[in-house]
Formats: sequence, C-alpha cells, structure tokens
Amino acid sequence: MEKIINYLIPVGAGILGWFIGWIFEKYIFKKILKLAEKTTWRADEVILKSLKGHVILWFILLAVFIAIQFVIIPLNVKTFIKIAILIILILSGTLILANITGNVVQVYADRFRDTLPPSSIFRNLAKGIIILLGVLVLLNTLGISITPFITALGIGGLAVALALQDTLSNLFAGIHILISKQIRPGDYVKLETGEEGFVHDITWRNTTIRMLPNNMVIIPNSKLSSMVVVNYFLPQNELSVVVPVGVSYDSDLEKVEKITVEVAKEVMKEVDGGVPEFEPFIRYTQFADFSINFNVILRAKDYVSQFIVRHEFIKRLHKRYKKEGIEIPFPIRTVYLEKGD
Repeated sequence: MEKIINYLIPVGAGILGWFIGWIFEKYIFKKILKLAEKTTWRADEVILKSLKGHVILWFILLAVFIAIQFVIIPLNVKTFIKIAILIILILSGTLILANITGNVVQVYADRFRDTLPPSSIFRNLAKGIIILLGVLVLLNTLGISITPFITALGIGGLAVALALQDTLSNLFAGIHILISKQIRPGDYVKLETGEEGFVHDITWRNTTIRMLPNNMVIIPNSKLSSMVVVNYFLPQNELSVVVPVGVSYDSDLEKVEKITVEVAKEVMKEVDGGVPEFEPFIRYTQFADFSINFNVILRAKDYVSQFIVRHEFIKRLHKRYKKEGIEIPFPIRTVYLEKGD
C-alpha cells in the first residue's frame, strides 16, 4: 500500500501543479499580458503571448520534480522521470523560442513593410531553424553525439538537395517573389490561366490567392514566378474604369459630352470607391450601325471599387439621359418586301 502511495504522490502533485498553473495563467498572467499590451514596446507582448499555454506545463513539471524528491521509488524510475522532465522542458523552451523568433520576424516585417512585404515564409524559416537547433541541443543533452549527424548532413547535402529539388525550387522562388516586390500579399492579381483575386499569403512552398467568390487558388511558387501575371495594385492601387456608351445619331454631341461628364464627376465625388480629384472625360470612338459610340473614363480607388463605380454611373447616366431626352438606341433592322407578279 505504501508503494502505491509513493507513486500516487507525484501524480497528485502534478494535478495540484496543473491547478495552480491554471489559476496563475487565468488571472495573474492575463493581467500581466494586458499591462504589456498598453506599452509601446512590442517585445514584451510578443514574449508573453509565446509563453501562453506553457506556464501550466511548467507548474506541473515543477510539482512532479519536487514530489519525487520526497518519495521512495526505485532509482531507475526516478531517473527516468527526471530525464522525461528535462526532455519536456527542452522541447517547451524550443517551441517558445521558435514562437518568439517567428513573432519578432513578423513584427520587423510589418515595420519594414515598404522594404520587404510581410509573408509567413520568413517567419516559418526562422521557426524551423530554431526547432532544428533545439533538437540538436536535446540530442546533445541526452548524450547522443551530434557530430555524426552534422557530418551526415554535410555529406548527404547534395543528395537531399536533389531529392528536394521541387521543394527548394519553390522556396527560392517564393523568396525571389517577395524580394522583387512584384507580387505582394494583399495585391489583386490575375493569372494567365484566368484565375484572379487577392494574394493571401506567400509561404515556403506555394502562394495562395483568395478569389472574389471567397475560394482559394493555390499555386506553387516556381510556377507563379514563370507565369504571366497582371498585378492591378502596381504601380498603384488606382485604376481607370472605361464604360462604353452609345447615343442616337440625332443627339447633340456637345450636350451629350457635357451631361455625361457632369454625371461622371458626380459619381467620382459621391460614390465610395471613386477618386474625387480625378477629372473624368469621354472620347468618341466610332459611327456604329445604330449609334455614335464613345467611352467614358472614370477612376476607381482599387480593382474591386470599379464595380460600384460602374454600377452607379450607368444607373445615374440612364436616369439623366431620360430626363434630358437623350436617346440610347437599340438595334433596328429595316426589312423591304418586294411584291410578286
């Protein structure tokens, strides 16, 4: 019975440590995090958010470690528990350091957004390097020599590079895309294959594009880098909106131009998505079969705004033409019938 109690004490200590850790994280840690969010220094907030979830684990490990010091259990079992605690601590510390590093990289990426577009590729690379170093430290702590492992990595580097040729190609293509800043997260792009949408993220392997119907297009970075892409956010977000219009041959073209420009200016100033300082204009293009055609050139703040700008312009122009007596013709065909003998 005493032997069973000796084994139950560490278990009970672990439960008690979990409860104390939960109380600490629920109330004390939460208040500390709120205080950190009020400061202008973002590093404390990054560190504290990375610690979240690990505090309870540390209290459990501490309670179990203290408990096994005062119970009588076989030495090999006690040694095994200590090694397990050490392994868990190293893994926990590695994950915390990886999260801190990744978040710090993200903070600096946001700060230098104009120089280097924000993307998860650099954050994931930084986290991967820290995790790899953590694994090497863990192996070395357990007494496992890491020299053969490092040597094997050096010798097998060429073989690994050949085996991971596609992965490395996508990785370097993603880095090239980001550094060149020709395609950035948040840009609206159209691929040569017809898909179009907002660039959601550029990862180490692929680029995700969120289309307007709210579904995702996933493209390997290597394919994207060799593809013809139209970026509607370069060199700037604003773009021209061309609306074709036709009026009857009986219309006074000077009057048509004046009224059309008035409506266009009204749309630019009143519709959210228009560019108020832009001066819209029209250009007559052809004598068509049923009408004199022209294009109205408007300006939208970005690609998506063009839809509401075009919508409001057509609606208001139709109403104004109707009021002014300007006819928008529809196709007419005259048929001559010859009488028979």
